[in-house]
Amino acid sequence: MSNPKYLARKQKYWLALLLGILVGSSAWVMLGGLNIDNQASLFFDPIELRIFWQLRVPLVITALIVGAGLAVSSAVLQVLLRNPLADPGIIGISSGASLAAALFLVFGSTLPFLYVQYLLPVFCFFGALLSTAAIYFISKRLTGIHSGVILAGIAISTLSGAVIAWLHFLSDAQTMRNMTFWLMGSLNQADWKVLLVAAPILLLSLVYLMCQGRALNWLYFGASSAQLAGLNVPRFHKIMLLTCALVVGIAVSIAGSIAFVGLLVPHMLRNFFGFDNRFILPASALLGGIVLMVVVLIGRVAGDASVPVSMLTATLGGPIFLYSILRLDRQMN
Repeated sequence: MSNPKYLARKQKYWLALLLGILVGSSAWVMLGGLNIDNQASLFFDPIELRIFWQLRVPLVITALIVGAGLAVSSAVLQVLLRNPLADPGIIGISSGASLAAALFLVFGSTLPFLYVQYLLPVFCFFGALLSTAAIYFISKRLTGIHSGVILAGIAISTLSGAVIAWLHFLSDAQTMRNMTFWLMGSLNQADWKVLLVAAPILLLSLVYLMCQGRALNWLYFGASSAQLAGLNVPRFHKIMLLTCALVVGIAVSIAGSIAFVGLLVPHMLRNFFGFDNRFILPASALLGGIVLMVVVLIGRVAGDASVPVSMLTATLGGPIFLYSILRLDRQMN
């Protein structure tokens, strides 16, 4: 059963299965489920056709790229930091992006809607980059890059949360409501103009991250072994951290702060399929998209109620994550 050819076939089977589930769930959302009347009128009714192209397709694309981005960046960070609980939210990248968004929503609320819509992603991206840079430079002053990044990230997350809390306290009711709803995540914020800019950058960054699976595997044996294999470890760490910041910043900018997807998906995959990042990274991208597509389907069941995404991901992911931890503990004992 440990034959490399057998393992490769098994991995290809699971990737094909995850891809099939993702394509099926995406088509389900875009075509409106089992409502045959809506499907029949889709290509004949101009209103239905406009809803399809202007609402459903951007929603599906947003769910796919955001879910994949959060899951893959977390899978990479878990290897870089040697911590299975590493997550963009835990180490402060998402917190920096969210803080930048909150500052812009408070002080830029008087701007026209068009400016808010397109300047907000820029602020989120720079917030993620600044928080990543701060975490990196703070960690260099601590005992080591691996433990230092976690400690610096916790500090940045705490500070960002405190500033956001003060912004809540000082803002008016409408701004506070907008900020709260946005920070809890929504997949309905992006449109074609935003996606045409954000999606290509995010997809190219994801492809680059997924091509680094072999190099990430070398890090399992330590920095010295990775250097003997030809990897410039300090430079690799910097590039990967910056790329993860880019991915997370774009994801937060178009969908708000979404909790638990990055922590749950790669952790669960490694519990069931091992630690080969050549498989884990593409599988994380597919499963991350599936998780957010399930969130979209649950939102459809909720009807007119626009449920914040983080509420759903935490509700769904908490029990699954607890089960995966207990399963791992049984395997080790």
